[in-house]
Amino acid sequence: MAKDYYKTLGVDKSASQEDIKKAFRKMAHKYHPDKEGGDEAKFKELNEAFQVLGNPEKRRQYDQFGTTFEQGGPGFGGFGQGFGGFSAGGGPFGQGAGFDVNDLGDILGDLFGGAAGFGGKARRARGADIEVDAEIDFKETVIGSDKVLNLFKNTQCEHCKGNGAEPGTKISKCDNCNGTGQVQNVQKTVFGSFQSVGVCRECHGEGKRPEKPCKKCNATGVTKQSQQLKIKIPAGIDNGEVIKLAGQGEKGAYGARAGDLYIHVRVRPDERFKRDGLNIISKEHISFSQAALGDTIEATTIEGKVKLKVPAGTQGGQIFKLKAKGIPALHGNARGDQLVEVLVNVPKKLSKEQKRLIEELKKAE
Repeated sequence: MAKDYYKTLGVDKSASQEDIKKAFRKMAHKYHPDKEGGDEAKFKELNEAFQVLGNPEKRRQYDQFGTTFEQGGPGFGGFGQGFGGFSAGGGPFGQGAGFDVNDLGDILGDLFGGAAGFGGKARRARGADIEVDAEIDFKETVIGSDKVLNLFKNTQCEHCKGNGAEPGTKISKCDNCNGTGQVQNVQKTVFGSFQSVGVCRECHGEGKRPEKPCKKCNATGVTKQSQQLKIKIPAGIDNGEVIKLAGQGEKGAYGARAGDLYIHVRVRPDERFKRDGLNIISKEHISFSQAALGDTIEATTIEGKVKLKVPAGTQGGQIFKLKAKGIPALHGNARGDQLVEVLVNVPKKLSKEQKRLIEELKKAE
């Protein structure tokens, strides 16, 4: 009977590749044999399931046939040999299965304390991302605007200028990593032994250490501060869209790069206008006589009043187009139109003379 790999990882068949990776990461942490309460047999089952479901082609075969064309035994098809001989393009790793070694390296790196994985450079944790809302008027979706955000976040320490040292004191090479910012470790696992590169815990990856830590930031190089940031809301942006500003999030400690800033745009409704793609929908009221005889009226647009010719015999609900009075495309030079729906006001009370004239009109129809 075929194994239910989805059940093994605790995910639905509709799970995304990222969901499968997260599920494997979580359960591998729990059942790793080196951890207290770990389970080697369960850990191998998890690896076997992830080998299949973590590879889009193998997963497709498994979903269709209940197996894969390359399955011939449990586990990762040769993990017992150790990690040293694996490559992303085939070879002993899965016999050319095309499995993403970098993904596995990231996951095992998390398991074994932030290692870089297969010969990669050790990574320092970057600053956190920030998400904020920015509310704008409907008009600003057409013409764009500038906004000022007030943020309270990790920024460069003003006292030490971000170097982590008390001003006037020395910064020396880290003895623990000999100034490289990295340390090498050999990790023994059920798959064999492999060498990993991790961030030096003494200098946090900088390769140098202050002889006297900054008293304001405790050598991290960052402090929480209020900051005003001027941003540009581009013309054409829609409600719910997100602006990403790289490097404008929390500044990373110990010289790590900053996170990103994500601005969620909220557009306040306008009773006069509605958006339909790049077009603006609006309404204008005219009198019965204007509809029957025709007239030139003023229509309201984002940019002000414009003349709109209403021909004789216009019907209620008829739509007229104001060319290029809509919303500009967020990318490119295109611009939508404004579509004006004309509504005819029928009088509720008529004078005797008005009634007489309408009766005459009725007879002439």
